Amino acid sequence: MADKKLKITLVKSTIGAVPKNREIVKSMGLRKIGSSVVLPDNDATKGQIRLVGHLLKVEEV
Repeated sequence: MADKKLKITLVKSTIGAVPKNREIVKSMGLRKIGSSVVLPDNDATKGQIRLVGHLLKVEEV
């Protein structure tokens, strides 16, 4: 349980998003719509998801 992971997929465009939100998405490693990354399930990742969750789809791995 210590190494839980989240699969995060970008499902909406960042074109109309606030610049800060664009940078958050970019820092997560997401570039194009449909791109996915697997990140650790920690407080930092959860905070990023909370801010830009309306652009993402999140699944547990």
